[in-house]
Amino acid sequence: MSSQDSENHAGAPSAENNGNDKGNGAKDPRKRRRMLAIAVVVFLVAGVTWVLLWLLVFSHREETDDAYVGGNQVGISAQVPGIVVGVFADDTQRVKAGQVLVRLDPTDGDVNLRKAASGLAQAVRQVRQQTQSVASADAAVTARQLDVKRAQQDLARRQPLLAEQAVAPEELQHARDMLDSARAGLESAQRQADAARALIDGREIADNPSVEQARATYRQAWIAAQRNAILAPVDGYVAQRSVQVGNSVTPGQPLMTVVPLHDLWVDANFKESQLRHVRIGQPVKIQADLYGGSMTYHGRVTGLGVGTGSAFSLLPAQNATGNWIKVVQRLPVRIALDNADLDKYPLRIGLSTTATVDITDASGAALPASPVTTPTAQTSVYDDIAAKADAQAQAIIDDNLAAR
Repeated sequence: MSSQDSENHAGAPSAENNGNDKGNGAKDPRKRRRMLAIAVVVFLVAGVTWVLLWLLVFSHREETDDAYVGGNQVGISAQVPGIVVGVFADDTQRVKAGQVLVRLDPTDGDVNLRKAASGLAQAVRQVRQQTQSVASADAAVTARQLDVKRAQQDLARRQPLLAEQAVAPEELQHARDMLDSARAGLESAQRQADAARALIDGREIADNPSVEQARATYRQAWIAAQRNAILAPVDGYVAQRSVQVGNSVTPGQPLMTVVPLHDLWVDANFKESQLRHVRIGQPVKIQADLYGGSMTYHGRVTGLGVGTGSAFSLLPAQNATGNWIKVVQRLPVRIALDNADLDKYPLRIGLSTTATVDITDASGAALPASPVTTPTAQTSVYDDIAAKADAQAQAIIDDNLAAR
């Protein structure tokens, strides 16, 4: 083989390779343009999707995970001093309104009640005695009136006889003295009758001031005796029990807490920039970390806080300083929960939640338009105590009036 053929043979692959390189180079710009077009389309679709999500979803809601479950914590304390002789509820246990939680030693209360009962009975009998005294005083007035009349008649009979010298002047003077004495006795008796009548005049025995005072003392002693049994004011679950049998308790001393888990709410702390369209009455969806996404609670905004947490803190921030740094503040928003949801999936106070407020309808008020007239919380456990005390006092009064 000649050297020329060898060169041709050796150069053939080089020419072929050059052709392939030129073909690949021609295809690369098209691929790059296609990939760029796909990327642009993807970014455009993502941008349009984000805009649509913002316009249709995100712009119609405000969300925060700085939200916690709140509820009433009813403190149970003693109303009278005493020694604890029984504890009938423990932590986590459910109690009903009116159920006895703690019982105190009733000895002192029973003694005071007996004293008050005897005092009331004695007051009734004293008023009865005063009534009889008035009757006696009236009888004395009548007797004195007769004495005056008799003295007047004696003086009238003797005056004509003096002109005829049938009687001595001394006897006529004696008749005048007897009339004056009778009149003085009548006046004294009248004053005594008025004084006796002043204690009872215009009132029945049961309505006499002294009886009313004794009735109030008995009523107070009866209520104090009943308060030796410390009742649960509401339905709920016991927490923070600190009382033990044998403790000497004083009025106002905390013994335990009853937490009603039926009426709960959520305090959601939104950033101040999120509150522009939040209004009272807007619907809210709540998800608790306890159940995750398996349960969504429904609620409504019931009010917005009147100040941030820093404004009500023990040491409010002093921003009039040279090293001031702006911090985004949060405002608590009260959200009432649907009790039907709480019955199915109970919550506990203090649990973390995520609150999402639907702000589509922002026509509501940011502040309540009228004051609240219904009680936030109430109990009827103690309503009958005063009525029962009055009934017992009336029974004592009737028993001591029966002999009238």
